[in-house]
Amino acid sequence: MQAVRQTFQSTKLRGFAALALLAALAACNKQEPQPATSGAAPAGPATQPAAAETAATQTAAEQEQQQQQQQQQQQQERETHLKQLPPEELRELARKALSENRIYTPAGDNAVEYYLALRDKLPNDASVNSALTDLLPYAVIAAEQSIGRQDFEEAKRLSAMIGKVDPKAPALPRLEQSIAAGEQAAAQRAIVDEARAKVEAEARAKALEEQRVIQQQEQQQAAAEALAAAQQAEQQQAAAAAEREAAAQRAAEEERARQEAEARAQREAAAQTASVTPAASLRAISTPAPRYPPEALRAGTAGEVMVEITVGTDGSVTNARVVRATPTRVFDREALNAVRRWKFEPISAPVTIRRTIAFNPN
Repeated sequence: MQAVRQTFQSTKLRGFAALALLAALAACNKQEPQPATSGAAPAGPATQPAAAETAATQTAAEQEQQQQQQQQQQQQERETHLKQLPPEELRELARKALSENRIYTPAGDNAVEYYLALRDKLPNDASVNSALTDLLPYAVIAAEQSIGRQDFEEAKRLSAMIGKVDPKAPALPRLEQSIAAGEQAAAQRAIVDEARAKVEAEARAKALEEQRVIQQQEQQQAAAEALAAAQQAEQQQAAAAAEREAAAQRAAEEERARQEAEARAQREAAAQTASVTPAASLRAISTPAPRYPPEALRAGTAGEVMVEITVGTDGSVTNARVVRATPTRVFDREALNAVRRWKFEPISAPVTIRRTIAFNPN
């Protein structure tokens, strides 16, 4: 028991403008107040909200009453079930609940309720009475915490449990008074919050109505301006389209000229490089064969990879890329790994060549 004590501790612009104008005018006509018919009795707007509030209050009260009845029924069913259990099983359940720190919760499966049921069967058992006496302070603390977080239903359950353990417990009157005061304060806060919400809702409704009127006026003005500007926009549209087409044509011609210039420069650079250091002048020193991919070898897959390599002046491969591979992404990596290890005799200037590496499993 000492261990128990130690454990407890979040054409289109215009059309659009015309439609907009018609829609705005229609909205104005629809929402204008209609004149009252002579002789007709005015409706009572105050009576309908009052009736709705009364119905809502009654519904909430009925739901709360139904919930309380269900909780009482569940509590009675739990007590009936516990009464049917033999003392040995109740004692074991109480021991297990203590070991798992289920002193007073959850309802129907806690040490206090098991000991209470056991006391009904063994009223003179000193160990049972002692256990209830030791567990009582924990239930009192839990009830006070429930009141503090305004969980009054849980506080009532714990208070009732305390009353069953000791109807004369000194803390019991204080707890019951705190629960009643807390519920009363919560009810008063709810009334104040409801009144405040009602005032805020009326203010929001009024602000929305004013905003609606302003928006209607703005919409009408915008629609009229759009309708007046539609003809001018149509005239400008044709001129802008012609200008865009001309600009696009000029941009396309400039791009073609740039691409042609780049192609000529590349061809001239390639020709110059070839004249200084032709690919035929390359003499290989070491061209190790690529490793055959194990998966392709097991599958009997054959293929070839065309690679483009750049040889530096020291004879080493400074750059390598795959130009074409059949099949794709099967031999690419091994082909690149192999050519990067190739060595040639030193040359006067870098040269780029292409080689085809064949892969045959046989």
